[in-house]
Amino acid sequence: MTATVSGYDEHVEESHRAQRQADRWLIAGTLLMGTLVLGPIGLPVFCRGLVLLRNAARSGLSVRPMMVTLIGYVIILDAAINSIGWGLDIFANHALITRTIFTAWGNLMDGGYFWHYNELWMGGAGAPGERCWPRGRRPKAWIIVGVLIVFPLRIAAAIGFLQMRRWGHQWMIVTCWFGLIMWAGYVINMTIYADIRYAAVGIPVIGWWLYNIFYITPFLAIPYLHTVNREIFSD
Repeated sequence: MTATVSGYDEHVEESHRAQRQADRWLIAGTLLMGTLVLGPIGLPVFCRGLVLLRNAARSGLSVRPMMVTLIGYVIILDAAINSIGWGLDIFANHALITRTIFTAWGNLMDGGYFWHYNELWMGGAGAPGERCWPRGRRPKAWIIVGVLIVFPLRIAAAIGFLQMRRWGHQWMIVTCWFGLIMWAGYVINMTIYADIRYAAVGIPVIGWWLYNIFYITPFLAIPYLHTVNREIFSD
């Protein structure tokens, strides 16, 4: 009995050690990719963490399921990138880097970030409805809801999800549906005001698909979240 308990304790300790090692690489890669600029450096770092996690699972260690890891870190990355972009637009829209990068982005893909940028009373994107539900140019409610409420909730839920907590799983479901609603409203707005947002830009249709793929990806987790065995998450 003593030998069995000792062997189990060693297995648990080795599993925790392998999980922590993989998470160090995964966290570092996610942080680098979340800066946007260092994304090409962060991707191989993140993939290194996935390889370590897969090798640990193949060797029989009790580590976090790969699907849980991918979903959790992708949600954190998605929320962080959107928080940085929209945060700059609402809090630092007159900064040189914002005026340069955002107007270049707008001229290439989305005219809402090019035409009349920083000409409204609060500054930032001048597209109708960009700051709220698609009803016109009210203050930045749309972006404020995302930056101050939705994206922080998604990051907190993903952290709990990665820790295999039941509350993390429950809040992941809630925030994924909340994010889906925001994305649907965003797409409707882009469609209604397509004559403004896609007129005289470089790659309107291709550009729409390029950045909407990243918006859509986190919502692919919804079927998994609703069908996964909830008993694997602890109270």
